[in-house]
Amino acid sequence: MACCASFAVSPPASLSAPVDAWWPALLAVLAISAISLVGSASLLLSEERVRRALPYLVSLAVGALLGSTFLHLLPDLAEDGFSPGLGVQVLGGMLLFFMLERFLHSHAHGHDQHGAVAPYAWLNLAGDGLHNFADGMMVAAAWMQGSGPGLATTIAVALHEIPQELSDLGILLHGGFSRRKAVLFNLLTAALAILGAVLMLALGQRIDGLSDVVLAITAGGFLYIAAADLIPELHRERRALATLVQVLLLVAGAAAMGLFDGHH
Repeated sequence: MACCASFAVSPPASLSAPVDAWWPALLAVLAISAISLVGSASLLLSEERVRRALPYLVSLAVGALLGSTFLHLLPDLAEDGFSPGLGVQVLGGMLLFFMLERFLHSHAHGHDQHGAVAPYAWLNLAGDGLHNFADGMMVAAAWMQGSGPGLATTIAVALHEIPQELSDLGILLHGGFSRRKAVLFNLLTAALAILGAVLMLALGQRIDGLSDVVLAITAGGFLYIAAADLIPELHRERRALATLVQVLLLVAGAAAMGLFDGHH
């Protein structure tokens, strides 16, 4: 599997991904997009129950993200050796996610006293939409490499989406959205993943090397999300038993990724 950063346009005969990659990729993205409904369902639960469950969902998500990165994405990309070019792409993915997060944080202000919705709520929506668009490209690129990488990446993204959607919904409600509007806008941003997947499937084989670069950036993004955003949240837990459960869930999340055959 090539890991170079250069692109070349293929002949017009291969304008898109193989037909057998379209259906599983689109179904996977639709399933992930539907996870935004988890946020809606959480409205039926008390805030205290959601708060107690989040650390354990985060632990599972961390394991899935790291397992997908180290057991599938990087081994598949490095079949011909882990080249400096591949390392640059992975680091670029981490830097890209860092810059996006810094941008969102630098523009996050408190409630606008002259409006019903705080600016940071709209910015959270914009960031979530961009993230979902990238998720769609990631999942489609993985399915273009085979069912093993496709399943592993789909599950890793899905498990990460659950705590993310719960927190996103909380941000929107805290920022002044009504429950109805928060759910509606969450669904709309989730649908952007479908657009990202279609774009990747349509261009993935026409532009040689595009899927490999997207997967390398995905690996960097997964590492950044796990290390910079999620693991620090786990450090807030001080109770020994709860910490042990978190560790077990993290290992379980990573082990689940190892069940999928990354070769094709």
